[in-house]
Amino acid sequence: MQSDPIFKTSAAADAANLREYDTEYADFSWDAARKLIDGLPGGGINIAYEAIERHVLTGHGPQIALRWIAKSGERTDITYAELSLLTNRFANVLHNCGLEKGARVYSLLGRTPELYIAALGSLKAGCIFCPLFSAFGPEPIHARMEIGGANALVTTTRLYKRKISDLRDRLPELRTVLLTDGDVEGGDPLPPLMAEASEMFQTERMKPEDTALLHFTSGTTGKPKGVVHVHEAVVAHHITGRLALDLKPGDSYWCTADPGWVTGTSYGIIAPLTNRVTMIVDEGEFDVARWYEILANEAINVWYTAPTAIRMLMKAGGKAAKGHDFTALRFMASVGEPLNPEAVVWGNDVFGMPFHDNWWQTETGGIMIANFASMAVRPGSMGKPIPGIEAGIVEISKDGATELTKPMAIGELALRPGWPSMMRGYLHEDARYRKCFLDGWYLSGDLAMRDADGYFWFVGRSNDLIKSSGHLIGPFEVESALMEHEAVAEVGVIGIPDDTAGERVKAYVALKPGFEASDALLLELIGHARKKLGPAVAPKEIVFRENLPKTRSGKIMRRLLKTRELGLPEGDISTLESDER
Repeated sequence: MQSDPIFKTSAAADAANLREYDTEYADFSWDAARKLIDGLPGGGINIAYEAIERHVLTGHGPQIALRWIAKSGERTDITYAELSLLTNRFANVLHNCGLEKGARVYSLLGRTPELYIAALGSLKAGCIFCPLFSAFGPEPIHARMEIGGANALVTTTRLYKRKISDLRDRLPELRTVLLTDGDVEGGDPLPPLMAEASEMFQTERMKPEDTALLHFTSGTTGKPKGVVHVHEAVVAHHITGRLALDLKPGDSYWCTADPGWVTGTSYGIIAPLTNRVTMIVDEGEFDVARWYEILANEAINVWYTAPTAIRMLMKAGGKAAKGHDFTALRFMASVGEPLNPEAVVWGNDVFGMPFHDNWWQTETGGIMIANFASMAVRPGSMGKPIPGIEAGIVEISKDGATELTKPMAIGELALRPGWPSMMRGYLHEDARYRKCFLDGWYLSGDLAMRDADGYFWFVGRSNDLIKSSGHLIGPFEVESALMEHEAVAEVGVIGIPDDTAGERVKAYVALKPGFEASDALLLELIGHARKKLGPAVAPKEIVFRENLPKTRSGKIMRRLLKTRELGLPEGDISTLESDER
């Protein structure tokens, strides 16, 4: 892997927020990072204050905070000053409904301004905010609202009728439903309540360890896990947005993630606003032509998206990008699952700059490892740890966790605890939370390697690792090799039991338009993989699929491929987006 091509960054890297990695990593302190946020006058902390009020108080109220692009293409601009007043009104609505500090406010909305106002208004009121993805079905919604003890829900009349009304009797703690666009039995119309509410509101003074956000992540089996984050997480959101995404005040920034996922909250709301950028929010779903138009027409400076979306753009071909002006674009980043090397190369070919992969989890709350604007990019690598984060590769045995220092040794990716956005618990699951820590390390559950220069390389989830004839095979490596073939759009790789080898490698492949599944193509792909990987690592079996099972955030569900292969219980599949059995 260390011999892979190294992409130098663009000339804009000379003005990057993080210019010299080794020096800034050595000099960094979280105390210094805390001084980059203001804190409330007179003491206390509140994420919403750092995202909005401090900019208004320093004269930046007229700057556009959020530009919303409706499905129709119509644009609506909300300035920081207007966002301050709208979130004040929403905070007052919550208080007028009897929801005080610590109440749990959920949202079930598409990417509309009301979602962003509800998120920030809830935090401003001292409530705990939990976003739900609007495409969830009733049972995933019920599980998350039940676990979190939802007190209030902000949603639309359509979503309420289809997904919530039949759940009310099973949610005894749900006292208030606010409807953004109508009035039905069981809900209160939000627009008149907003109109009647005062524009004056004193932001609640919160303690650093007060709970602010609740995000859910799927469990391998059983119910989803509620991940708890606190107001001090804003320190990490702010500094990682500045260092890992190179956000600068006044930037035009587009994070394509829905706030129903942690990326869409941490880096689709908090990090950009605390860094005083203009956020572009698109209500529409993925569309190749629309995305290229947004990048060009909104003069996007920083673009944060997902590998699935990048692969879909690649699938459409480079011609789709022709005729658009991307000269404003200076930094592109990817998150959600490992970014295959060919996607990094493709970005360089089409946009004149590579995509910068980074790694983090719902549990870490913010970016932990990244390819920085000023660093050379090694395609396929996650990059290096954020300043303030100590990362290591550890081996777990009955004696504990032992750090592996040999370059490219495979082990579990682990972090030293203590950063501000680290989860403070799994809701109601203390024992499960404690199992994440061992011998002074947070155990991520991801397998990785670290090369001699300190770059980290993703191997797979610890339960994804394939052990075949004495070889340890990471599915990502096999997937990346197959992705290099011109016919391949997506790949999922698993290990299945084998009497002789222990496990054998099996790949599920979805093809690009214009390519048909055939025995000839199957043999070609097997030969391609053997040439790239060698016979010990290459898949012994390849199956063509129309689609691969993916979460709604775009991750290919290898676990689901394997459980179906073995006829095992599927566990929590509430986040499943696409599937072709």
